[in-house]
Amino acid sequence: MDWKTFQALLSGVNKYSTAFGRIWLSVVFVFRVLVYVVAAERVWSDDQKDFDCNIRQPGCANVCYDHFFPISHIRLWALQLIFVTCPSLLVVMHVKYRDERERKYRAKHGADTKLYDDTGKKHGGLWWTYLISLFAKTGIEVAFLYILHHIYNSFHLPRVVKCQILPCPNVVDCYIGRPTEKKMFTYFMVGASAICIVLNICEILYLLAKRISSCAKRSRSHRAQAMHMYKPSRDQDSNCTLPMHELENKPQTKSKLGIPPTDYKTSVFMRASAPNLSFA
Repeated sequence: MDWKTFQALLSGVNKYSTAFGRIWLSVVFVFRVLVYVVAAERVWSDDQKDFDCNIRQPGCANVCYDHFFPISHIRLWALQLIFVTCPSLLVVMHVKYRDERERKYRAKHGADTKLYDDTGKKHGGLWWTYLISLFAKTGIEVAFLYILHHIYNSFHLPRVVKCQILPCPNVVDCYIGRPTEKKMFTYFMVGASAICIVLNICEILYLLAKRISSCAKRSRSHRAQAMHMYKPSRDQDSNCTLPMHELENKPQTKSKLGIPPTDYKTSVFMRASAPNLSFA
């Protein structure tokens, strides 16, 4: 497997990731890929040769090895690393799709026009792609940990296994090569996988909290603008609905009973303060 090409493909993910995403990528490369390439792959390179049984019956050792190691740790971890990093490539592909749309839009409407403010900014569809990739990575990590736990009995590697499978004539004792060393690497890889799960969950919570906070700020801003637009225009010192300057400019009228005319503002206050003396 060409790990340099694999690293080059994932290097673009770092530009569009959050702080948690960058930490996750560092953990994957330093504590998983490098450990896998440098040490773990060599430990399991001759695991079938070191699987010795105390019988020379042809085919017995091969059948027992296949029973206790249906899939090698090293191959299972290689599949896990490939599958767990594939969702991150979806983010890069989405950004490339945006770049292509931006190029076509500028070619059609002019070089000064823009379709996106920033093609790598996580908003709209890219935000959903990033969030879905986090859920996919978390699910893949949990699934592979469950498979490893189910196959190898709580990640435990015993020194001796007892096999009674045809063509073995009876119960045969088989010995695993370097079980303590393999057990330590197994626990290390499981721990690194658990750390990646925690980082993915933290990043999901961070994105959701940031989105909720942004929506709350927009809602408060819209509500404040609406209250400012529909605020009634009345004078603070008056209970009347008309402003004071309109009341002052209202023309004076004469009374039918010969009472001296009063200004419009005084009559409005008198009517507002007078009790209701009408009879039914």
